[in-house]
Amino acid sequence: MNETAETTTTTDEAQVPVVDLDVLNETLEYIRPALQADGGDMILLGVNEGKVTLQLVGACGGCPLSTMTLTAGIERILRDRVPGVTEVVAV
Repeated sequence: MNETAETTTTTDEAQVPVVDLDVLNETLEYIRPALQADGGDMILLGVNEGKVTLQLVGACGGCPLSTMTLTAGIERILRDRVPGVTEVVAV
């Protein structure tokens, strides 16, 4: 009976995405110059179960295209380069 419970626990843990913060930060630094070239920047607010929360600041904070930048640019790159990232949201 205990083996089944342990197996279930292991399976549940495997379903929670784990994000390597070092790889995430390196990738954000790779993206940052493109935002800064347009007068913006981003701040990493947190990571929870594969969901990365960012704050877009400067020109990016009020830009009407910031949603496009977030999903078509930042999220796409993070999902490609950082294992475990499932979603990127801006606040």
